[in-house]
Amino acid sequence: MKNFVVILLFFLFAIATKAQNNPSGEFSNPTIFVGSVVTDLDKSVSFYTNIIGMKKTGAFSVDGEKAKELGLTDGKKIDVTVLKLEDSPQANEWKLMSFGTKPGHKKPNYLNDNIGMQYITILVNHLEPVMKRIENNEIKILSGNPSKLDENRFFILVQDPDGTFIELIGPM
Repeated sequence: MKNFVVILLFFLFAIATKAQNNPSGEFSNPTIFVGSVVTDLDKSVSFYTNIIGMKKTGAFSVDGEKAKELGLTDGKKIDVTVLKLEDSPQANEWKLMSFGTKPGHKKPNYLNDNIGMQYITILVNHLEPVMKRIENNEIKILSGNPSKLDENRFFILVQDPDGTFIELIGPM
């Protein structure tokens, strides 16, 4: 009987694992992978890893010919650095790339200054360590003091080097 229970548990675990690896519905993966073109790749990678706390989890390139074939560039090579909040398969990817060009618009002061993707939201376990890194690197907290959202959560707003707004939410 004991062996039967062990085999049954193993079988149920295998079914549950298979169900997680093959999600039903329209999408094969519930994770979103976001690409962001930045002015200075090294500066942006440093900001997201050293200030925000993301982890560099990989990098890849797309040669110019393939990038043109895919409709991504006019033939320019793409070098991408992949960042995640944690190094796990379930974590969303924040993919940074640069073409060494200046932005075609001014850095926004507010969300309503531009259209398209303007901000990301990151939930943290504790806001204070992130705030210390922000202050130590003289990054302006646009929201001023942390704003209380509810009994346990506070909010601060900063911008990356190219102007993408970052909402950081968590307990103090």
